[in-house]
Amino acid sequence: MRKVIGIGETILDIIFKGDQPIGAVPGGSVFNGVISLGRAGVSATFISETGNDRVGRKIIQFLEDNHVDASSINVYPESKSPVSLAFLDEKNDAEYIFYKDHPHDRLDFVLPEIEPDDIVMFGSYYAVNPVIRQQVQGFLEYARDRGAILYYDVNFRASHQNEVMKLNANILENLEYADIVRGSREDFEVMFNKYDAETVYKAQIDFYCKNFIYTQGAEPVEVRGAGGFARQYPVAPTETVSTIGAGDNFNAGFVYGLIKEGITHEMLETGLTPEQWDSLITEGSAFSANVCHSINNSIDEAFAIQKKRELEVCLKEIEENI
Repeated sequence: MRKVIGIGETILDIIFKGDQPIGAVPGGSVFNGVISLGRAGVSATFISETGNDRVGRKIIQFLEDNHVDASSINVYPESKSPVSLAFLDEKNDAEYIFYKDHPHDRLDFVLPEIEPDDIVMFGSYYAVNPVIRQQVQGFLEYARDRGAILYYDVNFRASHQNEVMKLNANILENLEYADIVRGSREDFEVMFNKYDAETVYKAQIDFYCKNFIYTQGAEPVEVRGAGGFARQYPVAPTETVSTIGAGDNFNAGFVYGLIKEGITHEMLETGLTPEQWDSLITEGSAFSANVCHSINNSIDEAFAIQKKRELEVCLKEIEENI
């Protein structure tokens, strides 16, 4: 079975509504998506770091409980695990305050086994952080050389806007490594001061990566793909309890779709059919909508069981047709 390998930060999200805490959930941008994939029956591994404390142990246990291989988590014996405070507004969107105590970040891990058409998920500040850039870049090069599909979620927050110039080279390198790039309207406003999908694609993405997904909250998802594909997908209205993890789980649903549909690296390079894009965006949107119905950062158990069954059926069909 194809594998998904995620690399990114781990964190404990303490969620507030009306200035009162309403929950505490293990999280992190790529982490949230990998948890959902583990729940949905996908073989998944996560590469990260945490402190040797109660929060760190909880995060590792959470990965294992959700069928994600945690053997590549680097535990720092004298560090505290990072924590974020997430304050939900009237639209249930979150404003964050981050607390991190990792003065000696170095990201020591053994490279996991990667086979052709396995999928690597990376993104957020973690993917451009100068302190661990050498290790992250080495892993991305290894994954690319092994024939993996690299999925890059830009996820560049406004809190790092003053670092854009310093990080620009790392951002562009990530775009070049990627086979698929997803970003939100806010990401590209912060990084490039550009405000629509076509402009962003032509000016910043197309030269490096042909497959591009541009999300903008409740507004339509814009897609540009290899071979000149362009399409807009409306977002169905949904009642939200929290939008934390909505984008992360769009990524998870899209990656789940790549495996379910049997989409390979070669197919991405030559260009997907409209029907394949439709299926991938449908899965991404379904995962994203599901996670908005609770304060949890990943898909719920009932939805996960449904997706696990669908995946088993599709993988069996793919195997029979080989």
